[in-house]
Amino acid sequence: MAKKGNRVQVILECTEHKATGLAGTSRYITTKNKKNTPDRMEIKKFNPILKKMTVHKEIK
Repeated sequence: MAKKGNRVQVILECTEHKATGLAGTSRYITTKNKKNTPDRMEIKKFNPILKKMTVHKEIK
């Protein structure tokens, strides 16, 4: 049975990682309610490659 509602899956990607030139990317998958937050999300998450908290933005 399909889920109902406005909740959609989004991908969060690190913004600082691209500038460093290191291999790999830090990405997280989460859900959000599109009705309550129609704009793109920005959350501070842990980047295991850089080993620190960085800002992750929603892609696509």
